[in-house]
Amino acid sequence: MIVTAPALDPAAALPAENAVRARIADFLSGYSLEATRPKAADIAALKNAAAPGTAVYLSAIPTRAPEEVLDQAVAVRTAGFEPVPHLAARNFASATQLSALLEKFAAQAGVVRVLVIAGDRDRAAGPYAGALELIESGLLARHGIRTVGIAGHPEGHPLLAPETLDRMLAAKIDAAEQSGLSVEIVTQFCFDAAAIVRWIDRVRDLGIEHRVRVGMAGPTSLTTLLRYAARCGVKASAAGAARQAGLMKNLFTVSAPDPIVRALAQTREERRLGDVSGHFFSFGGVDATARWVAAAAAGRIALDRAGGFTVNQA
Repeated sequence: MIVTAPALDPAAALPAENAVRARIADFLSGYSLEATRPKAADIAALKNAAAPGTAVYLSAIPTRAPEEVLDQAVAVRTAGFEPVPHLAARNFASATQLSALLEKFAAQAGVVRVLVIAGDRDRAAGPYAGALELIESGLLARHGIRTVGIAGHPEGHPLLAPETLDRMLAAKIDAAEQSGLSVEIVTQFCFDAAAIVRWIDRVRDLGIEHRVRVGMAGPTSLTTLLRYAARCGVKASAAGAARQAGLMKNLFTVSAPDPIVRALAQTREERRLGDVSGHFFSFGGVDATARWVAAAAAGRIALDRAGGFTVNQA
């Protein structure tokens, strides 16, 4: 006997698709952006791309003075967004230098949130060997900082064991909260949704329920992705993502994080991952990244069978 499969009813599939869109929109509702040395034109262009008040993280560069980011923070605040400067602990030559910069951040850019990282220097320029020492200084709260971001590493760290990373994460959270600061975790960008979920599960199992901003690369060319991934220690997952997407034959193809966004939005709903949102690195330009995320958050997407979606930015 031949059994014929029932015909698919497009109308019946619509509620399921709408549910997926709603999960994606909810996941992206609190998104943040990250930019490295954005120009005035880049920040001005955000007014037509990102919602007012969107958090814009401003990267620290080891070869540049920490004060360089001040003008960027002022421009971000003037444009109607929330500036979140990176503070690379090893870049500061003294507590006086850090204190003076924090004072300017508060007075000129209304900064109340920062992301504290160790920085890429092999040797500290001053008294702060890493993020923990800077947080323990008490200078953040003294200068009006209310929220501190600390780094998370879904794919681990090339120099530190996972257990060491766990202890350091807990110590930084404890030091921040003892200073009266709220805490959020901002992860390094990653191309493997399963690795991200495993890491979030690990963090939650440690009793850490703070907000996690999941780092992802915004839409950009594969060559650019691989270049940044090599610098930041996530080259393996970038190459794996490229192979899976079949993009290795065309290194100039634009890659977007839609499969990761969709997978995390779905898993967040099913697994109760806690307070999790997207954080997008703007390797392809902060304006282009913002327009892509804003369109996806608004539901202007078409789901595909590969587990991702395409964005309509019109």
